[in-house]
Amino acid sequence: MVSRLTSWNDCLFRSDWSGLVSLLTTQKLRTASTASTKSRRTSVLATLGTCLLGDVSVKDLLSIYSGVILAYGAEEDRKLGIPGEDLNGVYSAKSFVGWYNGIPAEQDLKPNLSYSTAVILGIGNVALDIARILLTPIELLKETDITAHALDALAKSQVREVYLVGRRGPLQVAFTIKELREMVRLPGTRHTLNPADFEGVKDIVQGLPRPKRRLTELMLSAVNSQSNKDAKTRWILKLLRSPVAILPSRDSSSHVGAVKLAVNRLEGQLGESQKVVATGQTEEVPCGLVIKSVGYMSLPIGSDVPFDARSGVIRNDNGRVVGVPGLYCTGWVRRGPRGVILDTMSDAFAVGKTVLQDIRDQKLRSSDPARSLSALLAEKGVSFVSFDEWERIGQEEVRAGSAKNKPREKITRIEEMMRIAKQTSPVSPPSEKS
Repeated sequence: MVSRLTSWNDCLFRSDWSGLVSLLTTQKLRTASTASTKSRRTSVLATLGTCLLGDVSVKDLLSIYSGVILAYGAEEDRKLGIPGEDLNGVYSAKSFVGWYNGIPAEQDLKPNLSYSTAVILGIGNVALDIARILLTPIELLKETDITAHALDALAKSQVREVYLVGRRGPLQVAFTIKELREMVRLPGTRHTLNPADFEGVKDIVQGLPRPKRRLTELMLSAVNSQSNKDAKTRWILKLLRSPVAILPSRDSSSHVGAVKLAVNRLEGQLGESQKVVATGQTEEVPCGLVIKSVGYMSLPIGSDVPFDARSGVIRNDNGRVVGVPGLYCTGWVRRGPRGVILDTMSDAFAVGKTVLQDIRDQKLRSSDPARSLSALLAEKGVSFVSFDEWERIGQEEVRAGSAKNKPREKITRIEEMMRIAKQTSPVSPPSEKS
């Protein structure tokens, strides 16, 4: 009989099991901070940061809460499995994005941007975001919340040309219209799309679903415009190509010098389901920087949570973790790393309905009012960050950014975050701009 559990209040939401819950949220989920703050102020969401998985287990959480939802995403990069993948100058998208977004674990990356040509392997939204960062005029980047050290490095960058390489054709691209529109409109940059890749596409575009149709129409428009030939920088969408090797430079056997690509073709009726077939031809793209953006995979959270290593997801039935009452999962760790934020939101709502149904059906046990996570952490001697302390970190970032006409200046060292979080005097609010 579940007597006390009547709402979300007795369920714990764990947002990032890879390490710093609140601190990584500080860096990665700024756009959700207003909603998060509102939720916390209505006592629906409790935020405890700096708790590592080794500090508290899923079993510990289930002993305290009636329900626990795992939403820790996919944090491990997929490997290409080709020669040269470990050469200097080859970076994973996860590391590179973490570097310019202020993720503490990536702040010592120091990517070499002294080469004129970069190749990004992958054509999803992350790949386009990296290309945009590499090619955006520095004066515009100065107005964003990009980290100070990344801004300094990008100001000295010699990258002038970025290839975006995709295995399939234009009807199978993984990026969405918003990201492509930003690339097409990028100031001082021209784009190159091969008209041959779009042969016949114009004839079927009107029959595509609306989101795909709008995206395809924008690509067709970009093919025809081939913008701003006097621009100093350029990005090239290179479709129907698969990386087969990353080749060393002639000057240094330990550094990348080119990417060898297999040339593909599509078989079957023109559409999203066409099959990719290798032609047997290859080509090389000289470059000094390679970024792998070919997807992610989730990792198991512990032996007490069933995990399908082959598919990289927690074993579940509509979000209910198999064999573990009260435990749920959502997002990429539930269904695999695919889709955009809207898909993940829809998944979260669906799992939320599942939890509420279990509450109504009295399938969840009542939580123990005498136990709390903060008390458990205190017993274990684990230092954590409260929501108010998390807000203090954010306030300091906003204050520091205000002095530089930026939305915020991200703090990238955990030690500094902890120092600010634990200080007793309040952080001064950012000054009003004149």
